Amino acid sequence: QVQLVESGGGLVQPGGSLRLSCAASGIRFSSYTMGWYRQAPGKQRELVAAMTPGGSTNSADSVKGRFTVSRDNAKNTVYLQMNSLEPEDTAVYYCNAKITTIAYNYWGQGIQVTVSS
Repeated sequence: QVQLVESGGGLVQPGGSLRLSCAASGIRFSSYTMGWYRQAPGKQRELVAAMTPGGSTNSADSVKGRFTVSRDNAKNTVYLQMNSLEPEDTAVYYCNAKITTIAYNYWGQGIQVTVSS
């Protein structure tokens, strides 16, 4: 059974930082592209940042220079370090594990991040 469990969300003031973690089980973690998506109220889910098994990364223009995705294959965990948070970053953040070529695609339950003073 595949499980992706997010942690580290919460309420933070503008300009602050948070680190999200996603612990995976039930998959061969090192073979998956691991990523973070977010969905704000009334908006579509969008890619925030992702890292391939080889270590290549991709991120949304809106978070470049502020957010960093990383992974620890020994711990089956992917992280999202979020700095200089803005109110526009408020959303539910979802962990994703996928292998596109064989249509494997799994989601976590989501975790709330709220940026507000």
